[in-house]
Amino acid sequence: MQEGRQKEGDGDLEVSALCERVRRFVDEVAIPAESPAIARDVLALDQRVQTLREQARQAGIYAPQLPRALGGLDLGWQALARVLEEAGRGFLGPAALNCAAPDQPNMLTLLQLGTPAQQARYFEPLARGTQRACFAMTEPAPGAGSDPSMLQTRATRRDGHWVLHGHKKFISGGVGADFALILARADEGVTLFLVPADTPGYRVVRDIGMVTGYQIGGHAEIFLDGCAVPDDAVLGVPGQGLAHAQLRLEPARLLHCMRYIGRARRALDCASVYVNQRDSFGSRLADLQQIQAMVADSQIELHASRLMTMECAARLDAGLSVKQHSAMAKVFVSETVNRVADRAVQMMGALGLSEDSPVSMIWQELRAFRVYDGANELHRASIARRCLSQHSRL
Repeated sequence: MQEGRQKEGDGDLEVSALCERVRRFVDEVAIPAESPAIARDVLALDQRVQTLREQARQAGIYAPQLPRALGGLDLGWQALARVLEEAGRGFLGPAALNCAAPDQPNMLTLLQLGTPAQQARYFEPLARGTQRACFAMTEPAPGAGSDPSMLQTRATRRDGHWVLHGHKKFISGGVGADFALILARADEGVTLFLVPADTPGYRVVRDIGMVTGYQIGGHAEIFLDGCAVPDDAVLGVPGQGLAHAQLRLEPARLLHCMRYIGRARRALDCASVYVNQRDSFGSRLADLQQIQAMVADSQIELHASRLMTMECAARLDAGLSVKQHSAMAKVFVSETVNRVADRAVQMMGALGLSEDSPVSMIWQELRAFRVYDGANELHRASIARRCLSQHSRL
């Protein structure tokens, strides 16, 4: 169960005003900073984001998810949903506000599980935006992917230390990360570790090329070869790593929904502008019923996605479990934003497939959401099992 986070400052007028400031920042600062030339350049992205974060601080919109004592705006989940949709319209918007994956859920995990010493060493630099981290669970076959129980990475106690051996792959944010949250199998059970990137035996061997762009820290392949860390590197309780990972993953899915609704909305806006200006066969594309149907279906589905996401956020604010609700939202929203982006491409034709428009990158990026944070097929199976178990005979 998540801790409730409804805040006194989450009044509608205050949140609306904040959303307007974020919207202006994205339109006037973050979107102009985009460039296909830096979309997959990890170093250039880091440099661009550092500049944008300083501008976000000056605009008073930095870290909306963090407590005020830590430099944030202390928003509850429902308010955060509205703000992140606005930030998510820009590829660099969430990173500029320091509320992008993987560090937003990394910070949440450290706040919930970290000791005071761990929070001082690891959480505070993330909150300031001076360091980055990654969450290393995924492994090549036959290791963990959508099924974390297949985890192959091992952690063994030896001479007062933990020694890690394993192979991690497709680790978002792993290139240039200062430390990693690593899941490994120990005698006590699956355990979550904090591992500085300069630890001997920790090696980032490459940035794996992906169809997605603007991923801070790329997607790393990491080898752990006799990587030794002390006892205080354990985050949370030994043997409870899978449960701790769910603390991170359940809200992380919802946060993706919030950001990607904004991204899909931008694609639809681009397509709507295009069809209003483009003539074909003697009339505007916007006057064709097939185009109108695409726009209507997209608006309807985005509205439904927004409501589903907001209902799940309300449960988080109330301190209720979102295991089932976040899974349902992840499946529905990820497939909706894919359809919306695909329609935007279709409405814009060749322009929608080109780097002359952001729609092509949005389309590529949103396809990945059906895989990120657990494949949709896995979530469907889990949703069904939980529903069917309520009707099983004893």
